[in-house]
Amino acid sequence: MPGASGVNVEGSCEALCRTLVSQNGLQRETADISQSVLYTSLMGLLLVADNEKEQLTLGSGRIGLRNIGNTCFLNAVVQCLSHTCGLRDYCLLKSHRQEKFSKEEATLMEAFSEVLSGLWDANEGHTAVNPRQFYNNFKEAVPYFSGYSQQDAQEFLRFLLDKLHTEINRRPYVRRAGKDPEPKYARIRLSEEAVAMWKKHLERDDSRIADLFSGQLRSSLHCSVCSHYSNTFDVFCDLSLPIPKKSFAGEVTLKECLDLFSQEEKLDKENSPMCERCNRRTECTKRLSIQRFPQVIVIHLNRFTTSRWSISKSTVYVSFPLTNLDLGPYGPIDCGPVLYNLYAICNHAGTVNMGHYTACCSDGNGWCFYNDSSVTPVSENQLQTNQAYVLFYQRSNSSAAIRK
Repeated sequence: MPGASGVNVEGSCEALCRTLVSQNGLQRETADISQSVLYTSLMGLLLVADNEKEQLTLGSGRIGLRNIGNTCFLNAVVQCLSHTCGLRDYCLLKSHRQEKFSKEEATLMEAFSEVLSGLWDANEGHTAVNPRQFYNNFKEAVPYFSGYSQQDAQEFLRFLLDKLHTEINRRPYVRRAGKDPEPKYARIRLSEEAVAMWKKHLERDDSRIADLFSGQLRSSLHCSVCSHYSNTFDVFCDLSLPIPKKSFAGEVTLKECLDLFSQEEKLDKENSPMCERCNRRTECTKRLSIQRFPQVIVIHLNRFTTSRWSISKSTVYVSFPLTNLDLGPYGPIDCGPVLYNLYAICNHAGTVNMGHYTACCSDGNGWCFYNDSSVTPVSENQLQTNQAYVLFYQRSNSSAAIRK
């Protein structure tokens, strides 16, 4: 947990050793000398990593971030990511330097790690961390965020995770002449198709960001003419949930948002894709579900809706569980409970044109409210407001597979 001196290090050497052993690639009874040396070397690296665990000491993490000009959106998101233990420990140990294969320089990752080092400094003072260098590097990578206008926190989060992933991708970039042909999975099981698509994804995109945040969505289409089912699988790093219209009681639950997200949707001929069997556009139904659950699931409550002439914000109160959020009902049939615990919230107060972002994060010793430079303790019964915008949940059980 945050605030403790020990961290969970799962570097590339540990993953490689585990893979080799699980595939019977290294067996002491039958291994030749080169395998034995490799095994010994890998175990030595693991011992070094264990020593690093003991040497890494953390502060409380209760340090603010300076607002350097309408950067509350950045500060709130960084605080939430700073309390994502798997990412925080990876950054503080500079693990990307050992496993990086991407041709890109890890400039943004280095700057981001420096910010987190300041936030978790064991010799912490009372001075807020200045994120200017990190923000400058981010704006170079994403010019869309240049200037001093207010930005959307969820949009910033998506761009940030994507850029960090690109810099620390373990898979070397290979330029391909054309598009890969779409594979045909008509004769294999749905689960096998999903695994095949996931492995294909990992062949190109494999990083600590993917380890933590990447999941797999299944989109199922049912043709109303021939009753044929077709499935597509897409990688996601957050779930953007619609908010139902305000109920009689004036509030909705997170479960109602998830139900609305996953409910069957009717598509007319104009808006439906080609039916694989009919070979033409037909009326069909579409349903979304989670095929593979990530370690960390980021849930975006879509409070902003765009019409032809304007953007409006929903202030509906959405209640959400702090512990044991069960996403199993939204996954594969009979997958069992898939439980998550809340550890961070990004809030948005105000209107579309004049708003302010803050964060609430759990550090193992309770919850704190992060308002730029200011950090104050907050009780659990103060977390649920109509300002909740992005929720960060950590998976607490292992009944569903993440990566193979």
